[in-house]
Amino acid sequence: MPKLRLSAVSYLNTKPMLYGLLQSPLADQLELSLDIPSECARKLRDGQVDLALSPVAIIPELRNWHLVSDYCIGAVGAVKTVSIFSEVPLREVQAVFLDHHSRSSVALTKVLMRDYWRQEVVFLPAQEGYIDQIQAGRAGVVIGDRTIGLEQRFPYVYDLSEAWYNFTGYPFVFAAWISTRELPPAFTEVFNEALAAGIAAIPQLKYLLPSPHPDFDVETYLTRYISYEFDALKRKGLAKFLAYLQQEVAATSV
Repeated sequence: MPKLRLSAVSYLNTKPMLYGLLQSPLADQLELSLDIPSECARKLRDGQVDLALSPVAIIPELRNWHLVSDYCIGAVGAVKTVSIFSEVPLREVQAVFLDHHSRSSVALTKVLMRDYWRQEVVFLPAQEGYIDQIQAGRAGVVIGDRTIGLEQRFPYVYDLSEAWYNFTGYPFVFAAWISTRELPPAFTEVFNEALAAGIAAIPQLKYLLPSPHPDFDVETYLTRYISYEFDALKRKGLAKFLAYLQQEVAATSV
């Protein structure tokens, strides 16, 4: 039986779920690759993997899609590692670099700028090293482990998940386990059990996951800011976000 091809995000917040999978009976059945979020989404869309912890912003581009798991990468309010960083207040920002690692956060930034902050800015594609170009009226979306410590460098930090929560009252789902074909229920059951076991091991995993910054507490981040359960409120938040994406598609196609 061929192994199931799986792409997972390479960031710190995914490590508990990866730990659970690698400790489970499924470990030998998976062909695992670790990728930046935008690459997880691309591989899923292009059929290079069977299952991915993918940015949810890819969903409108998928012909068939299935939410596989009861777990995700989400947040209720602030998430700490997905923000707009700026040298000036948001109202003075004229352009925003969009992190090339991201799909969901890029889309979320556009939604918030248009419908929450109601501010017109120029969106700039970002490449490696763009953080050093964040200055004056140019802000930047930065996601993942690279954000850690940046709040000490930039005086203005706008947490995108917190802004979404203030805007809608819903949690935000950045990435979910998505497949482009229906997977056997028996697999899904064991998959969920493995993810749950990994998340439950966070108090022990903090000793295996070194902090990327002296002022950054791994356990606090993984338990207080990352919310893994893909519950009813997160599903409603996801549906609302996808509806905003559809509005954007409709607006640009007129």
